[in-house]
Amino acid sequence: MNARKSFLRFAPLMALMLLLAGCGEQGLTALDPMGPQSQWIFDNMLLSLYVMALVIVVVFVIFFIVIVKFRQKDGDNEYPEQTHGNTKLEVAWTVIPIFLLAILAVPTITGQFYLSVDAEDIAEEEEETEGIGDVDEEVDEEDLDEDAYVIEVTGHQFWWEFDYPEGFTTANDVYVPAEEEVVFQLEAEDVIHSFWVPALGGKVDNIPGVTNHVWLEADDPGVYMGKCAELCGPSHALMDFKLIAMEDEDYAAWNEEMQEEEEEPEDTMAQQGREEFEDQGCIACHAVEGEGSAQGPTLTNFGDRTTIAGFLEYNEENLRDWIRDPGALKQGANMPAAPGMEDEELDAIIAYLDSLEKLDDETKEDLDIQ
Repeated sequence: MNARKSFLRFAPLMALMLLLAGCGEQGLTALDPMGPQSQWIFDNMLLSLYVMALVIVVVFVIFFIVIVKFRQKDGDNEYPEQTHGNTKLEVAWTVIPIFLLAILAVPTITGQFYLSVDAEDIAEEEEETEGIGDVDEEVDEEDLDEDAYVIEVTGHQFWWEFDYPEGFTTANDVYVPAEEEVVFQLEAEDVIHSFWVPALGGKVDNIPGVTNHVWLEADDPGVYMGKCAELCGPSHALMDFKLIAMEDEDYAAWNEEMQEEEEEPEDTMAQQGREEFEDQGCIACHAVEGEGSAQGPTLTNFGDRTTIAGFLEYNEENLRDWIRDPGALKQGANMPAAPGMEDEELDAIIAYLDSLEKLDDETKEDLDIQ
């Protein structure tokens, strides 16, 4: 009775947890696949689930049949007949598991080839696809359909660096053409990280001194959330990034913009911010359009971001707090605090960072990244 009361007491809580387990953000959950690799994983996950459900149902049906049919009846006090050895049963419980394992093994093995990336092919593809986003280069749109596009991904504590074959870099946001197979070459600067975009595919580790590869493809343009899936330090949970898939023509235009040299900001406050950016030493760690150091995240398209440092909502107040004291918001962040910076200097730098945009408003609205 006590067990029943305890079950009834916790049943609503368990039901609520089961309901919440089905909640997920679009573009983040692996249960809503949005690419061929994630669809393959999802389909085989369902196959495994069906096989396991079949086994559970059959076992429980046999179990209940046995306990009902062979239960002790009134007046039946004799020791039941014992059976030792049954060839048919032994063959059955040997062959059936082998058959079920074969059902799982065939797609698993074929999937290893489907999901793998050949390193030698990558070297050839890098040569063929160099300049993929430069519409003035020899590669045309037909090449985009045939050749994989290779982006180098380096994991840092606690941010992501994305190096494109055209020679520019982004941080925490990676842009790719939609409906194109993109190969990510994975490395790490310090400790082991793991590159994972749940809605598009499985995770693969970034290991210092080791180069891994994974390919992903987004069925539709949009924003797909990515995370570090390997505990890498105190701010591991804040090491998020976005994969932004764009139409071919939008991606080519964005790619061309990223390759252009930095222009003088039109706004006076932003111009002052550009000077402060150098005077305060920010450029010693943050490159803008190839100028400056790559020690920290590049800020070339900082004004297009929707988050600061990959996790903090992009707005003036949060940006101000971040510049003042990054370590207070993200433990382990290497960016030094700037408690002595004057408000006017800070306002100018924020205006300059806001001006670093490479996407037009229409594209941002289409991608829902405003």
